Amino acid sequence: MPWIGGGVLIALIVIGLWPRAVPVEVAVVTRGPLVVTVDEEGMTRVKQRYVVTAPVAGHMRRIDWKAGAMVEAGKTPLAIIEAGAADFLDGRAQAQAEARVRAAEAARDGAAAQLARGEAAARMFNTDFERVKLLRDQKVLSAQEYDASRMRAETATQDARAAVFAAKVAEFELQQARALLIRGSGSAPTESPSGRGNSEPLIVTSPVNGRILRVLQESARIVPAGFALLEIGDPTDLEVRIEVLSRDGVAIKPGSRVMLEQWGGAEPLIARVRHVEPAAFTKISALGVEEQRVYAIADFAEAAEKHPNLGDSFRVEARIVTWEKADALRVPAGALFERAGTWFAFVVDGGRARRNEVRVGHSNGTQTEVLEGLTEGQRVVIYPGDKVAEGTRTAALEVSAR
Repeated sequence: MPWIGGGVLIALIVIGLWPRAVPVEVAVVTRGPLVVTVDEEGMTRVKQRYVVTAPVAGHMRRIDWKAGAMVEAGKTPLAIIEAGAADFLDGRAQAQAEARVRAAEAARDGAAAQLARGEAAARMFNTDFERVKLLRDQKVLSAQEYDASRMRAETATQDARAAVFAAKVAEFELQQARALLIRGSGSAPTESPSGRGNSEPLIVTSPVNGRILRVLQESARIVPAGFALLEIGDPTDLEVRIEVLSRDGVAIKPGSRVMLEQWGGAEPLIARVRHVEPAAFTKISALGVEEQRVYAIADFAEAAEKHPNLGDSFRVEARIVTWEKADALRVPAGALFERAGTWFAFVVDGGRARRNEVRVGHSNGTQTEVLEGLTEGQRVVIYPGDKVAEGTRTAALEVSAR
């Protein structure tokens, strides 16, 4: 019949003109941990290092030590300097040498006082932290108070270690100042066993226990007073210097957790930010853009046994945590778009896209915290294009787990 054919034709036209569903990728709004980090490169360095210098002018014999050798404070001879009669002091130099001895004695006494103060502070903060751990176990203390107490205890312990090193260095400086005064005043023997009339060679010993980091001058030569010879430190006592943009440095707080990756081990290492240096510097990026950068200094929170081969000036990739929440309502960042200062997301409801206004919180570039406008379990469109609008029919291609 003609009318049947006409009906079929009309139906085919309607089907052909009927809007087709737009294929979209969707994801589910979930709850879970959300961590916001500042990702930059860092470099390890020995916390306390000491540059051994020549206390007097003279001929230095060849230094046979190599980097990595163990040294012991006051016992390991590092360098031998033959000063001859050139180090005898006149009246003015004698007075200056005596003043240096008195200054070194004062510095030693000050370092001893700082050491006592640092050890007392470390004992007090560690005792407080033990009490805080008991309260934390009883669930009567907030995580913020627990982290603050732990940071104070760790900082005090590190300060005490630095004070021990400073006390050893001050004692070494006093010994060197006294040795120079004795030699210059003629109190020391002036004849060598060979009878050549030269004063006994001056033996420079190590000021601290540790390892030789660098031999700055290996060959024999004439050296002036104050010439740098070796660098000594403890390579197991490391810190990390992380170079960050100054705007990111403002958001980094002391005690912030740092995850160190790509250091050569299988598992990331954990560190804690000690402080952010107050002065920034200008650096030209790889793209030729001037950037203001600042150093964030972090201490390792794990024992040195976990990174035995990590040494001075080793490269690491650092992720500094600036904000984290264990139970955040989160959505892939690609599901959000902005219009006139307001954020929106398309929610798939009954096969159609519905535009919801949302209020967002923190974001790590991959996931964003949602404060209002979405609920857990809703499906949202990822990277909606121009074809997606209010009421558009959608066909989900896959459910993204981003």
